[in-house]
Amino acid sequence: MKKREYACVSVTGKGERWLKSGHPWLYESDIDSIDGEYENGDIVDVITGKGNYIGSGLISDLSKIRVRLISRDFSLSYDEGFWLRRIQYAWNYRKTVMKDQMECCRVIFGESDGFPGLTVDRFNDILVAQTLTFGIEKLKDVIFPLLLKVLREDGQLIRGIFERNDVTIRKLEGLEEYKGWYYREDELSAETVITENGIKYYVDVENGQKTGFFLDQKRNRERVGRICEGRKVLDCFTHTGSFALNCALGKAARVTAVDISETAVRQAEKNAELNGLKVDFVVDDVFDYLDKVNKKEYDLIILDPPAFTKSRRTVNNAYNGYLEINSKAMKLLPKGGYLATCSCSHFMPHQLFEKMLKEASEKTGIQMRMVSVSQQREDHPVMLNVPETDYLKFYILQIV
Repeated sequence: MKKREYACVSVTGKGERWLKSGHPWLYESDIDSIDGEYENGDIVDVITGKGNYIGSGLISDLSKIRVRLISRDFSLSYDEGFWLRRIQYAWNYRKTVMKDQMECCRVIFGESDGFPGLTVDRFNDILVAQTLTFGIEKLKDVIFPLLLKVLREDGQLIRGIFERNDVTIRKLEGLEEYKGWYYREDELSAETVITENGIKYYVDVENGQKTGFFLDQKRNRERVGRICEGRKVLDCFTHTGSFALNCALGKAARVTAVDISETAVRQAEKNAELNGLKVDFVVDDVFDYLDKVNKKEYDLIILDPPAFTKSRRTVNNAYNGYLEINSKAMKLLPKGGYLATCSCSHFMPHQLFEKMLKEASEKTGIQMRMVSVSQQREDHPVMLNVPETDYLKFYILQIV
C-alpha cells in the first residue's frame, strides 16, 4: 500500500469482516496494532492484516468504538474541501426530499451523512449542533463555518449556531458537558416559533429536550391527524403536545393529552393556546392514568413514550414495559378503534417490537390489523448497513 501521512490501524480478521459488511465502526477489541504517530481525534487509515486498505476514520482513544470510518476511498485527502463537499451533499439531499420544509429540518444526521457523532438541526435562523465524538469536536471549527457558508450561499438565513453538548455520553469520549452559543448575531434569542404541519410550536433550543424539538415524527403526526376526525383521542407521553395538536387540528371530537412532566404539559398548553386549539392536558404517570380510564372512553390512543432502553442490557425490561403499556391501551379501545404506537430506541428493532405487539394481542385476546408501518422522517435517513440509524418504529393498528 502506498505510504500515507496517516497512522495505520491494523485490524483482526473479525474486524475486517465487520467493516467490509458496511458498518463504519471499528471496536477496540478488533484492533491488532497501530503503526505511526497520531493525536486523539486524528484521521487514521484502517488496513487488513495483509496491509490492504479498508478505509479512513476518526480515532478516539477513550471510546470502545475506537475508529469511526468517514471514507473508503484511498484517493481522498481530508482537507476543508472534503468536509465542504460532505455538507453540500447533505444539504442537497434535504432539498430533494424535504422540498419546501427546509426551515425546520435535520441538516446532518451523524453516520448517515458521513459525520460520525454529529447532529445538526435547523429551527428557522438557528442551527443546533450536538457533538458526541472526539474527532468531530476537534473538527468543528472547520465544519461549522462551512455549514454557514453552504446554507447562506443557498439563500438561507442563518444567524446563529447553538451547541447542545449537555449530554453524559460525551464523557465516554473524554469530552466535557456544556451548552451555549458557538456563534450568534445581534443577541439572537434561543427561543423561536416554528411551524410544522400547519401548527406553530414554541421551541427553546437552550432548555428543550435534545436539540429543542423532535423533528423525526412529522410524517407520523400527519398520519394520525388524517384518521382522527370525529374520534375521541388520548395522547400518551404528549411531551409538548405535538400529536395532540395534530389531532385537534384534524377535527377530533375530543383530545386528552397526558405527560408526567408538569413542565412539558405547561409548554404543551402554551402551544395549544398559540394555535387556538382545544386539548385537555393532564399531568400524570401514563401507566397509572390508563388504569383510571374507562373502556371505550377513547377510540384512538397514541403511545409515544421516551426510549425504554438505551442499551442492550436493558432490552428485556424495555420489552416488558412496551408489552404492558400496549396491552393496557388495547384493552381500552372499542372494536374499530385505533392504536398508534412507537419506539424510538434502536436497541428495540422492528422484529422485536412486532413480536411484542403480537404478544400483547394474544395476551389480551384482541385482534389487531396493521394500518401502516413507518420510520423517522426523510431528513433522518437510515443507512442499510448501520442499524443504529434505524431507530424509530411507528405502527398504526386497528381493533377488529
